[in-house]
Amino acid sequence: MNVLVIGSGGREHALCWKLSRSAGVDRLHCIPGNGGIADLAECRDISVGDTAGLLEFTKKMKIDLVVVGPENPLAGGIVDAFEAKGIPIFGPVARGAAIEASKIFSKELMRDSSIPTAHFQIFDEHEKALRYISGKEPPFVIKADGLCAGKGAYVIKDIAEAESVLKELMVNGIYGDAGRKVVIEEFLPGIEASYLAFADGKTILPMPASQDHKPLLDEDLGPNTGGMGAYTPIPFLNDDLEREIRDGIMLKTIAAMREMGIPYKGVLYGGLMLSGGKPYVIEFNARFGDPETQPIIFKMKSDLLPVLIACVEGRLDKLEDITWKEGVSVCVVIASKGYPENPEKGKVIRGLDLLSGREDVAVFHAGTKRVGSEYHTSGGRVLGVTALGATYEEAISKAYDAVGVIDFEGMYYRRDIGKKALLVK
Repeated sequence: MNVLVIGSGGREHALCWKLSRSAGVDRLHCIPGNGGIADLAECRDISVGDTAGLLEFTKKMKIDLVVVGPENPLAGGIVDAFEAKGIPIFGPVARGAAIEASKIFSKELMRDSSIPTAHFQIFDEHEKALRYISGKEPPFVIKADGLCAGKGAYVIKDIAEAESVLKELMVNGIYGDAGRKVVIEEFLPGIEASYLAFADGKTILPMPASQDHKPLLDEDLGPNTGGMGAYTPIPFLNDDLEREIRDGIMLKTIAAMREMGIPYKGVLYGGLMLSGGKPYVIEFNARFGDPETQPIIFKMKSDLLPVLIACVEGRLDKLEDITWKEGVSVCVVIASKGYPENPEKGKVIRGLDLLSGREDVAVFHAGTKRVGSEYHTSGGRVLGVTALGATYEEAISKAYDAVGVIDFEGMYYRRDIGKKALLVK
């Protein structure tokens, strides 16, 4: 098959890495790709938002399957446009992607379908939101309705902070229309978990649960980022809890969307909080997570291509269960100095050649580009160093040993990725 992956991050590198190993993939393309992806796929410099340009490329190259990584083109209707032309594409239509693109849509769907989530109120007027928070006791959470590149959620610790956030979102419009409407919801304490599943509109095939590390600094301090690392599986789920997530959240959500006339195909990502022994949905995403995809895909033993095709064709129930490698997979993100606000770029990356060819370690590129024979930094999150080990301790040790081989000016990484798993008795 002739396959196209759309996106440029570590998630897309992991998908390309896995697809490049499939016997069913004859030719692999990626738009726009990055320095590492260019070693596996033919890359083209087309904007992921240029649906017409992507369609033209797909027709010209006779692409058999398109795989969409980022949320913005999904929310913008890329799947609708490609399906209208009869081109097989992996991902939800725009109405399905609204489960991520609109917090209001997502929360109302959960409320109407009795899917467990934090209690909430919706506001589209600044003054009404101010009056509501004046009677609330922190902590609570304020979320912008639309896509804000992962920066639209705020855990509020005092009323003055809440007033400032509401003004920035609803009056000053720091995220444009995405923040003009907000959701204000209760704060749920507990343990965060990421639960991703392949979906074909009727049923799901779950992936191993994982845990992301959003804050920039060790011990979950500092500003939120796109994710500083992840690991899978997590030791917080027993069989009963996982069954509750699968049946009472994920399958229930797919069924609710189908009743709305939305056959949800692609990846459904449940961002969960395990609170008081019960799972609650903090948010849904409409695509593979980043960096969760890196350790999950590295741990995947089955061929990825048949799973993607089964989702597109609506026949996941005919597919055998996915098999996974034994052990633990850990991904440590290396970022540029200044990330997330003002990352430095153009730094030479050294040491990658010393890690090539290993079966237990993979380095997935995100913000990189090829300059001659060198890799240079070109973004905030630069690399995702991923390792597989028999135990949490071994996988963590392998990942950090590999990180120690890599060097570029100003590189930064957290030193506690995966260590929450070691605290579980």
